[in-house]
Amino acid sequence: SENGTRCILSSSSEFPEGFFTPQERKDGGIVIYFIIILYMFLAVSIVCDDYFLPSLEIISECLGLSQDVAGATFMAAGSSAPELVTAFLGAFVTKGDIGVSTILGSAIYNLLGISAACGLFSSVVSRLSCWPLFRDCLAYTISAAAVLAMISDNRIYWYESASLLLIYGCYILVLCFDIKINQYLMKKFSPCCTCFTKAMEENAEQQPLVGWRDESGPLIRQQSRTDSGIFQDELDYSQLSTSLHGLDEVSEDHPNVFTMPEADMKRILWVLSLPIITLLYLTIPDCRRQFWRNWFMVTFLISAAWISAITYVLVWMVTIAGETLGIPESVMGLTLLAAGTSVPDTVASVLVARKGNGDMAMSNIVGSNVFDMLCLGIPWFIKTAFINTSGPIEVNSSGLTYTAISLICSVGFIFLAVHLNGWKIDKKLGTICLVLYLVFTVLSILYELGIIGNNPIRVCGN
Repeated sequence: SENGTRCILSSSSEFPEGFFTPQERKDGGIVIYFIIILYMFLAVSIVCDDYFLPSLEIISECLGLSQDVAGATFMAAGSSAPELVTAFLGAFVTKGDIGVSTILGSAIYNLLGISAACGLFSSVVSRLSCWPLFRDCLAYTISAAAVLAMISDNRIYWYESASLLLIYGCYILVLCFDIKINQYLMKKFSPCCTCFTKAMEENAEQQPLVGWRDESGPLIRQQSRTDSGIFQDELDYSQLSTSLHGLDEVSEDHPNVFTMPEADMKRILWVLSLPIITLLYLTIPDCRRQFWRNWFMVTFLISAAWISAITYVLVWMVTIAGETLGIPESVMGLTLLAAGTSVPDTVASVLVARKGNGDMAMSNIVGSNVFDMLCLGIPWFIKTAFINTSGPIEVNSSGLTYTAISLICSVGFIFLAVHLNGWKIDKKLGTICLVLYLVFTVLSILYELGIIGNNPIRVCGN
């Protein structure tokens, strides 16, 4: 630092050099970057819609998961794969704070930005349950507070990183007994809490976990929170067998990915996306079809890997485009890069919200943030416990106080907004979340630029 001004590394230092010089980008080469960015958005939507969400559907059916538990576990883990890769890169390759800054910096976007997208881009009003949202918000608040407490002294010890893994383990344990806990709370608090009473009345029957099939096709049995849990009675296995038999029928009749759509606009998008469709078809087994149905875990893992690779390219292109346009590093980190790393979460949440699966969308939004905290704990623990046991990991906790306040406030605001909106996802909630996100983002940018507070920064070397 010089004269109290904090020096930060350029975002582009974490990526390879672009294929155009700075002058060539300014002379029109930046258009190529924007084309690649749009194409990466299209690629992520294809991976999520054709492979990732269908594999999640079968995993949930086989394990008997309710839609909110599936969203908080497998869906959150798969769509947060880019953050896990980023955390490992920050701990073992770049030796910088990229993992901490990326995960904590995008937390507000994950909560408010994706909630806004689900409300504004969904034509279906989705009902929400009290317990899943309260459970995930509480878990995220605890995990975020633990991370912030750990990095307050700029050092990470092995027992601190191990505590993150323990917190996530307790979260998974709660999810294992989610149905029993939910039923107990409903009976206990329904007389004094209207939201629990409404949940008991409205959630007797819910829609299927993921609506990736055509609306005209046959549907898997309606699944309720009272009969879908990780631990099921023997009577439920006959129902599960019946539902999987129905899934076989759906898989046999599912159209091939190379079938051209009928609508003109969809035909144009299909032709433009044909290269990525072909590449994904050759590398990922389509578990919607009968022949590949038993390969659903392979589909899940490979699609998560593809999501990570596509997101890496997307963030790389966004970083170079932002620098070419002269956008300050701090502004990019809070806006373009935060949104870029959260593209899989955004696409997956919007897709399930448009099918009316509100609990799954919200559990993915908050649950992915809980998983992001685990993303920090795993590389930290491996490095401090097995690789570099002589000392702790050094991290930079500048701006920690403001980050802590922002995280806690954003969790509280999203819970309050959902409650005041009548426990449903609609355009009204989307508008509220969008306004809150813009307010938080503007305040964050003003803070990072040193306009408010005492946090002046500059890019190292400038």
